[in-house]
Amino acid sequence: MSFDAIIRGGTVVTAADTFACDVGIRDGKITALGNDLGPATTIIDATDRLVLPGGIDSHVHFAQPSGDGIVMADGFASGTRSAAFGGNTTVLPFCLQEKGQTLREALKHYHSLADGECHVDVAFHLIVTDPTEHVLGQELPALVEDGYTSLKVFMTYEGLALSDRELLETMSVARETGAMLMVHAENFDAIRFLTDRLERAGNTAPRFHAASRPIPVEREATHRAISLSELVDVPIMIVHVSNREAMDEIRRAQQRGLRVMGETCPQYLMLTEKDLDQLNMEGAKYVCSPPPRDVASQQACWEGLQQKVFSVFSSDHCPFRYDDPKGKLAPKGRTSFRWVPNGIPGVATRLPILFSEGVVKGRIDLNSFVAFSATNHAKIYGLYPRKGTIAVGSDADIALWDPKRKVTIRHELIHDGSDYTPYEGLEVTGWPVLTMVRGKVVVDDGTLVGSKEHGTYLPRAKPPAGATIP
Repeated sequence: MSFDAIIRGGTVVTAADTFACDVGIRDGKITALGNDLGPATTIIDATDRLVLPGGIDSHVHFAQPSGDGIVMADGFASGTRSAAFGGNTTVLPFCLQEKGQTLREALKHYHSLADGECHVDVAFHLIVTDPTEHVLGQELPALVEDGYTSLKVFMTYEGLALSDRELLETMSVARETGAMLMVHAENFDAIRFLTDRLERAGNTAPRFHAASRPIPVEREATHRAISLSELVDVPIMIVHVSNREAMDEIRRAQQRGLRVMGETCPQYLMLTEKDLDQLNMEGAKYVCSPPPRDVASQQACWEGLQQKVFSVFSSDHCPFRYDDPKGKLAPKGRTSFRWVPNGIPGVATRLPILFSEGVVKGRIDLNSFVAFSATNHAKIYGLYPRKGTIAVGSDADIALWDPKRKVTIRHELIHDGSDYTPYEGLEVTGWPVLTMVRGKVVVDDGTLVGSKEHGTYLPRAKPPAGATIP
């Protein structure tokens, strides 16, 4: 038996096991695990390296409509390129339904943006903003059967926020079809009330973005989302949780046996609201929602990972250029934090930050790192076992890590479409040195070697019935 490639001499790590063996690859699949596997066209030396499943980032935004005059910094080519440099092999961006648009119209356009433009594999979540009878009664059930098995709803943002009745109707369809429902939980009316009051007082600098979205805004919406999901009996994922109070709502729901999962992100482990308080408009670089909190909230989010209250660790990569009138320095954004484009880049830095701050500093173990970075994403969003693990029959999506390499994060290492990283100057230990997607090397030691035509679209199965991921 010969192979297209053998990864030799490394330590293989999955969510459950750590073991020394070689990995044999043929036709884009893992076909053997063991020693002395025989000949191969290519031998990849993994001595002193960790052989990990390629990262899956289930929360990224590429080429998404972002308001009048605002342009997202990453399309699919630059976004998936950056993902590959960060050790990721699959990403799940959001297809946004705009008001008055059908889901199929939105998907047709989104596929046209992605086709032939992806360095890594992709699957789409659906954002439901206009839950008409046609959308809920016909389109959504058919699309779930076609492999679009996850959807996202918003409880905030003009033009995106759904009423409680609309949330319940959408949750009901998710339950009936078996789709996974993601919820952005912040109270829209409370944010508008606080924003109006801050602006009347002349408090319009970027740092007041955090004051307009304090912890109770997120906690209340998290509690309400859980309560509504309990009425309908549908599993939900509360995304980008930033603090203890919201996390505790999720924990209490889990303790009561509800199928509620949580996600947190690097910005809630590494940034605080003080980062928004900088001279001129520099604080706009850190405007995202929910906003970064404080050191106590950072500790709480680490506890959420350690205690498995959170199932996944995602980037919420939502990139805008800073020094650009179509980005963070948009003319309206200069007048008030209300208009600063919401979101920060992070798809390439997600895994190095979690590895360095989590594994190297002893907060989580290697197997948990794999679970939070890949395996649980695959299980929750219908991609497992094709993705998210190293096993015979799985796609050969692999990231080789040098666990001792020290790297100072600089924007030039990120290879995205933005012009900054919020983690500039952060030193990390541990770095992905090779990224392979379905048996093809995409990034090799800091050099892009793969084609943007290699990435493929992934129809997905429904999440396991009645299951949540510990």
